[in-house]
This record gives sequence, C-alpha cells and structure tokens, in this order.
Amino acid sequence: MANKKLNFNGKFALFLAGFSFLFLSQIIAQKGAKQPINVLIIDGQNNHKNWPQTTQLMKGYLEETGLFKVSVATTPPEGGDMETFKPDFSQYQVVLSNYNGDSWSKATKDAFEKFVSNGGGFVSVHAADNAFPEWEAYNKMIGVGGWGNRNEKSGPYVYYDEEKDTFVHDNSAGRGGSHGIEHQFLVKLTNIKHPITKGLPDAWLHEKDELYDRMRGPAENMEILATAYSDKEKRGSGRIEPMLMTVSYGKGKIFHTVLGHGNYSQKCKGFITTLQRGTEWVATGKVTQAVPKDFPTAEAVSIREN
Repeated sequence: MANKKLNFNGKFALFLAGFSFLFLSQIIAQKGAKQPINVLIIDGQNNHKNWPQTTQLMKGYLEETGLFKVSVATTPPEGGDMETFKPDFSQYQVVLSNYNGDSWSKATKDAFEKFVSNGGGFVSVHAADNAFPEWEAYNKMIGVGGWGNRNEKSGPYVYYDEEKDTFVHDNSAGRGGSHGIEHQFLVKLTNIKHPITKGLPDAWLHEKDELYDRMRGPAENMEILATAYSDKEKRGSGRIEPMLMTVSYGKGKIFHTVLGHGNYSQKCKGFITTLQRGTEWVATGKVTQAVPKDFPTAEAVSIREN
C-alpha cells in the first residue's frame, strides 16, 4: 500500500513538473515573441483618385512581412469637417501618409508634430509631399515638396550635380514640383550603406511612374538615398532628382519616397521593397528584411503580378 502511494505521489510530482515547465515555456515564448510594429495609414483625399487602391496595396505589402500591424484612418471627403479627424497617434509607432487634401485641424497638426518630434516614425509616399504647403513643421519633416504654390520662399531646389559630385541647394526663383510623362526610369543609389538601401543593386529599373522633379523645401537634416535622371526628352528638368530620402525631425525618423503614382507603379518590387524597409527603419532604426531575389535589376523591371 505504501509503495502504491509513493508511486502515485511520484507520478503526480512528475505531472506537476511537466505542467510547470510547459507553462513557463509558454510565458517565456510570449515574452520573447516580437510585438508587431503598429502602423497607421492616413488617406481620404488625394489628387490621385486611385488612393483607395494604393492604400490597400501598401497595407498588404507591409502586413505580408509579418512585422507590421496596419490600421487605416480615412479623413472626411474634400470640404468636410476636418475637426472630426483626430486619430490617436500615440497608439502607433509609424504613420504612413497617402494623403493630399484639406488641411487638418490645429489640434491634429499639433498632435502629429508631437508624435514625430518625440520619436514616432513617418513615411511620406508620392503625393503626400504635395500636401500642406503652409505647414512649416510638415515641410521640415518631408524635406522637399512640390505644388501647392511652393516657390523660392518654400526653400531651395535640391538636385545632384554629377560633375561636382555633390547635391546642390539652389535658391533660384521658380515653382516647386513638376514631372514629365510617365515612363520607366533608372533609380540609382547614392548611399549604399544606409540600412534601407544596404544590399540593393546600385541601380535598378523602376516601373512606369511620375518622375518628380523641381522639388524644393527646407531640406534640413535630410539624407538622399537614391536619385533618378529627369530626362528633358520626357519633359523633365534635365537634372538628377532625389527619389528616396530620410529626414530627422526631433527624435523622429522620416522615410520619403516620391515613387508610387499608379497602381502599376506600386506593384514594382523596387517600390515594395523600399517601402517595407523604410517603414521598418523609421520604427526601429534597423532593417532586418532580406533583399528579395526578384528585386529589379538595371536592365529589367520586376513586377508583382497579383
């Protein structure tokens, strides 16, 4: 009888030990699991009427990495009551703008400035750099912008002088923002060591897109990662223009891509990869994602088919 009791107690002790081990293992695994990066995409108004589609494309591109949890905040339509648009930026690590429209309320602007200044990440995509020409802090965040009556008072033109091997800050008078006809063009890296661009080909062919040129703005704390030549034969500026850049604002990091006009432009794997990597970088200061094997080359574009 005593032996049976000891046998039972031994089995029960083993059961408790096993259960405790599994329970503790689960707790450790949960603590060790990486929490997703919370991203808020802002849309609702844009001169690019395909914004509902591009929002969903970008949302999908970010989520497929497994790194991001993406929400969308849509503003009232043009002419609507912008006082009702007041997202809680503090719930996110990154805000991605797919927005170009009516001015936000002062309270929302102030909250966004505080978010970025305190270390929040910001990603500006294509026409988001057309927005808010009179908002000083926003223009410092994007570095350079276009349209919206931007001119020499907005800041210098910024472009690359190949002969002098330097970026020029040109304060001459003129409008800010233009582009020629849409076409495929070669994107060339100017910083191969930055976490966003490290490992990418030195040059890669981008799918048909608007090649923004004559961009101008404060251009403070801005680092240009990639450029493209705006060909006069395509009605361009004849200059080498910034395509990808980073900006620091307070403690916050910004990734600014001028790419992404059409759905077809955003299906370029060069756009997708740099968006994914840029979004991770503004949140963490690092990039853990590998460069995909089907990244475009200098000779051929690479397009997402689905």
